[in-house]
Amino acid sequence: MNIMLMVNYHNKVFKTKNNSVTGETSNETLFYYKQIGKIVHAEYFGGMIKYGQLIGIVSEYGTIEMNYHHINKEGNIRTGICESIPEILSNGKIRLHEKWQWTNGDLSSGKSIIEEE
Repeated sequence: MNIMLMVNYHNKVFKTKNNSVTGETSNETLFYYKQIGKIVHAEYFGGMIKYGQLIGIVSEYGTIEMNYHHINKEGNIRTGICESIPEILSNGKIRLHEKWQWTNGDLSSGKSIIEEE
């Protein structure tokens, strides 16, 4: 039996709760998600991020495979890839457990958690 986790990211706002040391998002970073079918995209900014965008595909289980890019406060363009795994909290809000890797710069990888506001 195939159990599907129905997750809809449309019009959700997320905030970074924690991040690895080489990440650039912080608790000042907000993500504004939109979803059309299986396509999810978002704009994000705050903290070290002047402006960023992400685009990804939502699986039948609610996980997201995405690419992202942003301009940081130093004026550098950063790019990366990320896999987000949803957790539905007791209050019905979504927490995303993310594994990411830079595709430019130091190419480091890390983990972050963002939660629906």
